[in-house]
Amino acid sequence: MTPVFLWFRIGVMVKLDLEISADSRYPFDRKGVREALLETLKEQEMFTGTVKISLSVVGDRKIRELEKKFFGEDKVTDVLSFPLKEGEEMPEDFDGVNLGDIVVCYPQAKRQAMQWNRIVDEEVIFLARHGLLHLLGVHHD
Repeated sequence: MTPVFLWFRIGVMVKLDLEISADSRYPFDRKGVREALLETLKEQEMFTGTVKISLSVVGDRKIRELEKKFFGEDKVTDVLSFPLKEGEEMPEDFDGVNLGDIVVCYPQAKRQAMQWNRIVDEEVIFLARHGLLHLLGVHHD
């Protein structure tokens, strides 16, 4: 379990409950990811209370499996988002909203960082934010 970060806006408080899972061979700035996701929530001004998100950082094989299983395409992609369905049961003591899961492919993020002349941490943060926007219902064409 990662620390909870708070954001205050005119007396309104948002807590981010972020669970991060990643293989140790995928080093990235976890604190930077947390701060970026919290900033994205702040920018969207959609929630008060606790917002729960799960973030997994995986390799090519795992992201390919997920892409094929859930989207029917046999390919490696950079990020996938899995919003929770309405009506999902949450523990009685949970006071907030569980947005769902974000899965980032570290090797693909690394390739894209090289392509765009970015630091890998910047690309992972960009992809995590992109995934969060999908959880919030913001989609691109």
